[in-house]
Amino acid sequence: MKIYTTAPLEDPRDARTLYPELEQIGYDGVFSFEAKHDPFLPLATAAEHTSRVTLGTAIAIGFARNPMNLANLATGLQSLTGGRFVLGLGSQVRPHIEKRFSMPWSRPAARMREMALAVRAILETWEGIAPLRFEGEFYSHTLMIPAFDPGPNPFGPPPIYTAGFGPRMTEVAGEVADGFFAHPFNSRKSLLENTLPALERGLAASGRTRDRLDVICATLVVTADTEESMAEAVLAARKQLAFYGSTPAYRPTLDCHGWGDLHLELNRLSKRGLWDEMASLIDDDVLEAIAVVGHRNEIAEKLHERLGGIADGVSLTHNRFPDPGHWADVVADMQRSRQS
Repeated sequence: MKIYTTAPLEDPRDARTLYPELEQIGYDGVFSFEAKHDPFLPLATAAEHTSRVTLGTAIAIGFARNPMNLANLATGLQSLTGGRFVLGLGSQVRPHIEKRFSMPWSRPAARMREMALAVRAILETWEGIAPLRFEGEFYSHTLMIPAFDPGPNPFGPPPIYTAGFGPRMTEVAGEVADGFFAHPFNSRKSLLENTLPALERGLAASGRTRDRLDVICATLVVTADTEESMAEAVLAARKQLAFYGSTPAYRPTLDCHGWGDLHLELNRLSKRGLWDEMASLIDDDVLEAIAVVGHRNEIAEKLHERLGGIADGVSLTHNRFPDPGHWADVVADMQRSRQS
C-alpha cells in the first residue's frame, strides 16, 4: 500500500521546502488542495525541488474550470514533474460553484464524467491519437490548431483521478477515471458496503477490471507522543467527525452502522452552532470505526487492517495536526511493512 499525504501549505513560497521535506520523510506522493490558493501553482515549484514523489491535486475543483484549461495545466505539470503528475478532480458543492466561482452547476456526476472524458479527448489529440471532436451535453471541444497544440508529452499523458462519496460520483470514477480518492468519513464497513460496489458498477459499465483503477483512501489518523497531546488529537478528531456527521451527504457511513439518529442530532445541533456539544456525541465506537486511533507503533498495522483488500494507497490526514513531521515514524513503519 502506497503512502500519501496532502501538503499543509499556507504560503505558496513554502512549497520550495515543504515538498522536499515530505519526500525525505518517505511519502510516495504528496498532494495539493484547493482552499486559500490555486492547487496547481505550488506543484510547479515542487516539481523543481523533488525528484521521486508523485505530485498531484487532491483535489482541484473541476467545475471552477473547463476541460481545455485543465488539460493545459495537466500536460504542463506532467512535463515539469518528469511524469510524476496526477490530475485529481472534485466537484465541490453548488453554492461554491455558483456563488464563489460564478460557474454553472447541474447534475454533478454526469458533468464530472463528461469533464474527465473531455480532458482525456484533448490529451489524446495532443498525443496524435485522434482529431479533436468532443461534443457532449456540457462541454464541446472541436477546434485545435497547430499554434495551440503542445504535441505529445515526453512522459505520456497524465492520469486523471476523481473524488467522490455518494454512489453516482463514485461510479463515475470506476467508469472513466484512472484513480479514485475516497473521503475520510468512511469506515471499513462503509467502504466495503457502499464504495466498492459503486466502483464495481462503474468499472462494469466501462468493461474494465479493478486492477485498472487506483484507489486511494484518505484516512483520519489519531496518534501522538504523550497522553496530553493524544487527548488533544482525539478531541480534534471528534470535532472533525461531528462536522462531517452533521452533513446529510455523509449520513450513509453512519447508516451502515445503525447510527442514522446520530446524524439527525448532529445536524440539529449544527444549525444552533453548538459545536462543542456535537463533539461530545462522537463516542469511542464512532471514533474508532471511522478514524484509525492508537499509539504510533500500532498505526501501520491498524491501517493495513482498515484498508487491506480495499485500497492501493492511503493518504494520512488530520486537519488539526498538519505538521508533516508528526507522521514520520508512521510512514517509516508503513514502508518497512511493505518491504517485509
